[in-house]
Amino acid sequence: MRTLVVGAGAIGGYFGGRLLQAGQDITFLVRPKRTSELARDGLVIKSPGGDVTLKNPPTVQADKLNEKFDVVLLSCKAFDLDDAIKSFAPAVGPDTSIIPLLNGMLHLDVLDKKFGRERVLGGLCAIAATLNEKREVVQLAPMQSLGFGERAGGMSDRVRKIADVVAKGNFNGAPSENVMQDMWEKWVFLASLAASTCLMRTSVGNILAVPGGKDFLLGMLDECSAVASAEGYAPGGPFFQRTRGLLTTEGSPLTASMFRDVKGGFPVEADHVIGDLVARADAAKIPVPKLRTAYTHLKAYEKQRVG
Repeated sequence: MRTLVVGAGAIGGYFGGRLLQAGQDITFLVRPKRTSELARDGLVIKSPGGDVTLKNPPTVQADKLNEKFDVVLLSCKAFDLDDAIKSFAPAVGPDTSIIPLLNGMLHLDVLDKKFGRERVLGGLCAIAATLNEKREVVQLAPMQSLGFGERAGGMSDRVRKIADVVAKGNFNGAPSENVMQDMWEKWVFLASLAASTCLMRTSVGNILAVPGGKDFLLGMLDECSAVASAEGYAPGGPFFQRTRGLLTTEGSPLTASMFRDVKGGFPVEADHVIGDLVARADAAKIPVPKLRTAYTHLKAYEKQRVG
């Protein structure tokens, strides 16, 4: 099975790299600068699960992409989605399956409109990783998983075939028969964490250490959960309990990647991760004052950054 990994940054580099390490047929769609870096240094992964340097990983640039692939693994940020679609569109054939690992839900509508709903699976990943100054993929904690599945639920032959490949990557990759529920639950957690740590400009542990901090964090989680419930995906069970635990662990250094982007002065997915939840809350007439304040804060940051 031929897989095109769009990008070789922290997410695409890690999951695509682990599959390549396992001998799978992986090609990275990258820009010229990243092509040169990979040709010179290889794809380097620094990880609690074992370091690896993959010399001369297969790459292709958008202007040279003229083959169809069985799977497209899409790991870009939401604000890069339109450019990413233009770059990988030639690789999508009638039997191609697209697995987007973006957060939220807005990207599904965009991909459906361009390629047809039947080609777009649900997908999500969990990993803390970044590119360091040497452009190496650095995994920050021993946690990594990749889920995917049919958005209508259940199991299909194509998902089983993809699962056979993903299982070889040794990163807790597995198909899901309820991938939309999984995606919503991840969104609730990520939005709660991002909204809280960006608004307060600090870690979960520091928020918990001040008066009202725990109530604030759990209040943010309640607001996001209420939106998910209104959409028919009420968070619950083991995932929700783990999420609540992560947001109430005293001394935790946990922050969202969006917070790290704000600190670095980088673009953020304010509309895709936070704004869309606010819009859905408005449509359902659900009050979300904490989430709305966080969204206003992030939009002000975007305005200042552009200005």
